[in-house]
Formats: sequence, structure tokens, C-alpha cells
Amino acid sequence: MYQYDEYDQRLLDERVAQFRDQTQRYFAGELSDDEFRPLRLQNGLYIQRHAPMYRISVPYGNLASRQLRMLAHLARTYDRGYAHFTTRTNVQFNWSPLEAIPEMHAQLASVQMHSNQTSGNDIRNITADPFAGVAADEIADPRPFAEILRQWSTYNPEFAYLPRKFKIAFNSAREDRVVLRVYDIGLDLIKNGAGELGFRVLVGGGLGRTPILGEEIAAFVPWPQLITYCEAILRVYNRYGRRDNAWKARIKILVKALGVDEFRRLVEDEWAPLKDGPNTLTEAELARVAAHFAPPPYEALPAQDAAFDELLAANKAFAAWVKRNVRTHRQPGYTSVVLSLKKTGIAPGDVSAEQMDLIADLADRFSFGEARMTHEQNVALADVRQADLFALWQLAREAGLATPNIGLLTDIICCPGGDFCALANARSIPIAAAIQQRFNDLDYLHDIGEIDINISGCMNSCGHHHVGHIGILGVDKNNQEWYQITIGGTQGNATALGKVIGPSFAHDEVVGVIEQLIQTYLELRHADERFIDTVQRLGIDPFKDRVYAERQPQRNPAHV
Repeated sequence: MYQYDEYDQRLLDERVAQFRDQTQRYFAGELSDDEFRPLRLQNGLYIQRHAPMYRISVPYGNLASRQLRMLAHLARTYDRGYAHFTTRTNVQFNWSPLEAIPEMHAQLASVQMHSNQTSGNDIRNITADPFAGVAADEIADPRPFAEILRQWSTYNPEFAYLPRKFKIAFNSAREDRVVLRVYDIGLDLIKNGAGELGFRVLVGGGLGRTPILGEEIAAFVPWPQLITYCEAILRVYNRYGRRDNAWKARIKILVKALGVDEFRRLVEDEWAPLKDGPNTLTEAELARVAAHFAPPPYEALPAQDAAFDELLAANKAFAAWVKRNVRTHRQPGYTSVVLSLKKTGIAPGDVSAEQMDLIADLADRFSFGEARMTHEQNVALADVRQADLFALWQLAREAGLATPNIGLLTDIICCPGGDFCALANARSIPIAAAIQQRFNDLDYLHDIGEIDINISGCMNSCGHHHVGHIGILGVDKNNQEWYQITIGGTQGNATALGKVIGPSFAHDEVVGVIEQLIQTYLELRHADERFIDTVQRLGIDPFKDRVYAERQPQRNPAHV
């Protein structure tokens, strides 16, 4: 993974000193709340329901073991012993006192981490496929390009005060594992007919109050023009994006208002004088950054380990974990492992200090000292020898990190919701816990098959409920918690937005609704058909009819 050079570190250290001074001035009364607000937001500091929330950036989700240990140290020293991993590969602490943030900032800098631009109207953390560089279906490793764009966008004064926040994602596999179409810019690294590398560019995606899927504005941009083309997009947005209404300020609203053809024309006009300018990438610059992502020193191994096959046949629990949590690898004899952060009884995405220390140990022992955060709020070890899987599984299971539920119903994506977030209309974590508890039967989960449940506590959609096979959205009705249900959303190559099935449900009705949706699916599915396949084949009406037929009439709320 990328290692800071002297320039990177000096820039970060200066920012740490700057924020320490700003915080001291705030406590001394020299900065008002309004003056301090944009400063703290640009350093990832929110004021939440109970305490400040401190958000830390993990570019494209890659974490060195030393960084994991630092996160564990911060959790123990300044928080309540755990952290929360988000859908966009950020780490959040929910209980750290404001007085401690400058020191946390400094300690993060010592392991080349920071919280800069994790909030505010700027370019946020850049994400990428968690299996970049190792996936069997990958065209080329997108991480060098993600790192180049990260370096260009960090502290870039031209884009420090955009109309609204801005998010960018990279993919380069045949399977879209980052949900490119819900990003402000989605960059798909491809090869054209001549075998040249470049990017298919999607613009204008986003969820929240007005969910819109991004549209293609360029079928192929040569890789040397990555920065210049993104620069053109951002300049058009900076010039024409709305600043009078926060709900209509995202680039998705601009693209929709102008139409994709007109937006494309504006970008092309802006790009024309930029494309051969100083921000054009060179082979030397790409090679400099790509050297940090060279493959680790793999051993020459047989494609299949005989001892592994014997363990697989002899141990049912191990075999179930391998089936759900282990992925194929492009290097013979190696696999990628997903450690589940979705054990029943634990808030999805929460990870304790002890678990972070253990993951760091597992990374050092089994995966060249590196771990990766996933969009689904789990952690991957990208380079594990097949021969080491059983030993890894035993250690992970003891720490509650080996639940064999990846891609199954209890592998829930969930925001912190009303338990922490001041913006939330309803709690998310108790709903996730109740669903996990009701479906806490692995045999039943495997019979149900692949299904995504996404939960958001408000319309900001931090849990990406719009693209869940089942989406759950917290809504406020007469100062009470209610939940709106969507079905039919999906991620990946066929990303689609779910449809609302009808009026919202009270807190204690939600688990029963999920049961009715699942039961309807099990009764109507064809052989080997997933939940989403059944919904797409039949539409939402059979599910809607079942749910509301089972509902007590006196509890039927008004439409939300």
C-alpha cells in the first residue's frame, strides 16, 4: 500500500498543528461556534447526539497492521473501546471528547492516517474495490489511480468549498463491488478495443433524499487524462451547482436539471484546454505510484492444497465458513478471506479494540501485514494461503469474526442511526439486532440464500437502503419511530433502486414484516432463484399483498 514520502508527511503534520491551534483558540473563546464549525468539519469532526463523532479516512479501504493497532489504541484510550466501520471505508469514533481530538489527530499522523476532508463540501474519501489487485475478474489494479486522484484532491483549494459534498469511487473488475452508480463520479477502469487502459466515466449518482443513479458521460477517457477529465467535471459542478438549497446542491441534481447530454457538452468544453496541460499523467508518475501496489512476495504454490481438502471434508463448520467467507484469488494457492463484523448481538460494522488488534495480528501472520475494509462493513484479508485457512478460521472464530454469513440475510448494512446521529429520525441498530436475532439459524439462512438488507436511520441513506434487496428507512411520524420498507434494490452491475411497498411500520412490526417478505419469497421462488430474482420476476405486488394482509388494521398508519 502507499507509503507517505517526506512531502506527504510534512503536509499532514502541518495540518495537525493547524487544527490543534484552531481547537485551542476555540476553547479560549477566540473562535465562535460558527467560525469553528467549518474548521472542525474539514477535519472530520461532527457534533452528534451524545458526543462528538470523529471520522477517519481510509483511502480505498486499505489498512496496514500498524494502522489497525493505532485505531485500537485510540479506541481504548479516548473512546469506549470500539470503532465503527462505514460503507465508504471510513472509521468513526462516537464518544471521543472534543479536547482529545487534536491529540488523536497527531497520533493518527504518526501512522500516515488522517481525518481531513471526511466532512464538509469537498472531495471525500475515495473508495475502490476491496479486492483490487487480487480479484480473478480484475482488468487492472485501480488503486494507483485512486491514490493519484487522492493526492490531487487532498487540500486542493479550488475544490475546498464545493456546492455540496463530493464522492468518487473506482472499480476495474467485471463485477462492480463499489456500487459505482451511486457516486458523484464513478470511474470504471477498462481496456478499449486496442487494449489501451482508460476509464468509463459515470456522473451524477447519489442516494439520500433524491436517489438517482449515475449516467455515463464518457465511454473511454485515456488514463493519462484521469485528473484533467475529473477536473473538468468538478469545475462545471463548482460553477453551475446550486448553493441556495442544500437539498438540491448535489451534482446529481445538476445533471438531472441540465440533462446528461448538455452536462457532457459543458464538461467537454471545459476539458478541451485542460487535456494536454500540466495535470496530464505521465508513465513515470503512474510507475512511481504503482510501485507501492506491487504484488507481495507470493510463494509458488499448487492451485489446490490436499490437507485443506481433507479439513474441508471433515469439518462442517469450517466448510460453511469457506463457502461464504472465502473468495478465489488470481494467484494459485492463495485466497481472499472476509472477516464478518456481523455477529448476532453486535451492531453491524462495530469492531472492538481487541478485535482490531487481532485483525492486525492475523494480517501480519497470514496476509502480508494488510487488511481491507469492504463496502458491506466487513474486513478482508486479501492474500491468505489456502493452506492457512483452517488456522485463520480457528483464531477468527474465537474472536467472533468468523460468522459464516457473508452475503446472507444477517450480513446487514446499517448506519449508527438515532442511537448516535443527531440527523436520524429513528434508530437503526436495534432493528438490525432484532432481525439478526430472529434469523439466527445458519441452516435457515443458507436455505434462504443471498439477500441484502440495508438500514438507514434517515433520508441521508448512510446505510444505502435504496439499493438493498430489502431496504429499511427510519422516518419520523408524530415524534415516533416508524420504518418505510423498500424491496427490489440491488448493487453491482445491475444497480437498481428499490420500490416502497406501502405505508410505514411501527418499530415492533418491522421484524414481522421481514419474516412475511421472506416467507413470500420462499413460497414463490423458482429453483436456485435468489430473493432479488423473484422480486424482479414478479414485481412487488405479491410481497405487498402478503405484508398488509397480515397486518392488524387498527395499526395501519397514514402513508409516509
